[in-house]
Amino acid sequence: MPSSTLRLEQLQFSSDGRTPNSRLPVLVYRDVPIADADVAAAFERLFDSHFWPARWRAQVYDYHHYHSTSHEVLGVSRGWARLMLGGEQGREVEVEAGDALVLPAGTGHCQLEASDGFEVVGGYPVGQDYDLLRPDEATHDQAAARIARVTTPASDPVSGTEGALVGLWRPGKGPI
Repeated sequence: MPSSTLRLEQLQFSSDGRTPNSRLPVLVYRDVPIADADVAAAFERLFDSHFWPARWRAQVYDYHHYHSTSHEVLGVSRGWARLMLGGEQGREVEVEAGDALVLPAGTGHCQLEASDGFEVVGGYPVGQDYDLLRPDEATHDQAAARIARVTTPASDPVSGTEGALVGLWRPGKGPI
């Protein structure tokens, strides 16, 4: 895993009529500083310390899906993968061990390809429980209404109360 300085990328996706996505940017943290040899446990501690409790270790589902009732953080603990973000017509993003993604509620995601042993740690903000929806015109509007009610977390899962999410996702604090 690289040990360079943390870098942030922002990606913006809009609704495609099937996947709602979000007005909030997806945050992709590259090279999260992890000093522990057990990267999964380190991500779990990091997310837990910023009130985004880690709930599972697994791969990303290999079908397009999104969550309408919660934001999600994914910390890549092993291997690499090519993901599609933003729905079926979204954007391919490559991630590797040490990267983390913060997906606002409604953001489509799907694993296209992965190395053997690829693993992510998944977590959600305190008080938010996730659902699992597939892109669908028939359920799009109801899902978008739920997404609009999902509250903005008090902290960034990677950087805490001083993190990018706080400045970018809070009304009046950033370019949203």
